[in-house]
Amino acid sequence: MAFSADELRVLRRALAIALHPESVPRHSGPERDEEVRECLRLAEAVDEAAREGGRLRAFLLADLARYRAALPGAVVGYAERLQDALKAGYRPGADDLAALRRLCAAPAGREEAGRRRALLARCERLAEQDVRARLADRATAPDGPLPGRGRLLALPGGRASGGTGAEGAEPKPKPAPDPAPKPDPKAPKGPAAPGRPIPTPGEVFPPRRKATPPGAVRGPEARPA
Repeated sequence: MAFSADELRVLRRALAIALHPESVPRHSGPERDEEVRECLRLAEAVDEAAREGGRLRAFLLADLARYRAALPGAVVGYAERLQDALKAGYRPGADDLAALRRLCAAPAGREEAGRRRALLARCERLAEQDVRARLADRATAPDGPLPGRGRLLALPGGRASGGTGAEGAEPKPKPAPDPAPKPDPKAPKGPAAPGRPIPTPGEVFPPRRKATPPGAVRGPEARPA
């Protein structure tokens, strides 16, 4: 990223304000307003340059992938684009390392073979640095569950810890029945429900009728008509 002379002047003024904020006048004026507008224009230019750099990087990576897919016929073009991508901050991946190893194993002249081995050594060194940096980040990360992952929970119905198979499994205890509700002593007592009446002795043991002796005279109601 290159700055023009005018942009460098604005950048120096912005850095001076950041380092010495007391140098900024308290009351705004035309000069102060112009400085603010220049800083805003510089910020927009820097953002646009960053976006352009991202677009250029994406184009370089896509072009590199096309040349890598065309190997071994596009050896020269692939090596040039890989070097350009490395200058732009690209970190070689497993595909690049595998392609370079195949190229180094292929027959080539002494100078070309030396360039391939040098490029492979550079890519391996960068890949190793990248792996070490990722491992260091993981080592310094706080302990705890990773985001997006829940804890593993034991599911019911598995094997018991005391044995294996059906013999080691213990029967699941049945839940205890709910206790009967206790009567509330403060609740008003109502009249008892009417039950079956108690029979009298006369109903239980009816009196026996006296036997009539033979030949006795019956009453008038017993005579035949």
